[in-house]
Amino acid sequence: MATTINAVTCSFLSPTRFPVTLHSPSLPIFRARFDSTELLVNCSNSSVVRRRRSVLKAGGKGAEQAFMKTVEIDRLIDTIRTSNPRELEQVVVENILAFGPDFWIRLAARADTCKSEDDKKDYEELAQSVMSIVDRLVHKTEEKIETSTDVLTKILKPVIYENEEISWPPRNPDSLKLMEEEITEREKEGQLDEGFLSEVNAQLRQAKEDKDKPGLQAMLQKVLQIYASKVLEKRSYAKKGGEIVVREKFLESIIEAPESSWNKLLLEGLTIGKGEISPEEFYAVIKKRIERVLIRTEGGSYEQRVLVEYLKGIESRTQEIVQALQGGSTQ
Repeated sequence: MATTINAVTCSFLSPTRFPVTLHSPSLPIFRARFDSTELLVNCSNSSVVRRRRSVLKAGGKGAEQAFMKTVEIDRLIDTIRTSNPRELEQVVVENILAFGPDFWIRLAARADTCKSEDDKKDYEELAQSVMSIVDRLVHKTEEKIETSTDVLTKILKPVIYENEEISWPPRNPDSLKLMEEEITEREKEGQLDEGFLSEVNAQLRQAKEDKDKPGLQAMLQKVLQIYASKVLEKRSYAKKGGEIVVREKFLESIIEAPESSWNKLLLEGLTIGKGEISPEEFYAVIKKRIERVLIRTEGGSYEQRVLVEYLKGIESRTQEIVQALQGGSTQ
């Protein structure tokens, strides 16, 4: 068991670095690493007292919010204290974002009010257990990011030539086919998850900011397009009651096709060209498919964003073609 000293040190993911000093004679040093950037928190009786006084003196809504937040933290602490080891890990996972400075301030304050050494020791062990679980979760997250980076690197390998500037489209037409095959295989293996999409978006954002890597930017956008196509084509709405729904079938033919073929397919399928589906009918079926995506995916997820943007890309391309052929504005 660690020697009890007058400090509690925690590290939290934060884009900035700032110290908050707190002292507690009841809790030992413990540390969790969330990132190379650290937020150091040391618990002190004087800070806790000042915090309590400021809450008591604060008026109106601010005081009420501070009080309710303290109540929520106390409930979490009580839940943790009564949890067995298996339940404890689940509670920490479900409340991972709650373990910020306010949590440790409150934990230190409660430890300071303990009248027996046994109770103080319980809080000491509780803090160590929670921080151990948090640290383990962080290591898993970091490993996941590394894995996602490796997956993206392998997907891009066929279209990136060593010691050469990234160009798009690739000089070798087979390279794009190899990249698509790699994406298909990785998707089947379940490796193109939120972590992967987050990595692609981060790289794409950086490429846009650099402004000197148009080839990489186009390449990453193609990765997201192929991903969206593979995911969307797995669920078909082209049959209803044993009959083919022509508009849905037409949309799915475009979803499955490479972007370079969209213009040709749209001209062949819409009434502005050689087809029988009006632009208005096609816009309606795209809107319906977007609604289905919103229902079946987690709100705010990268998956939802990428799939919706892909469908909106088809809609935008359709509008461009309709406007070019008919003139005037479209929906």
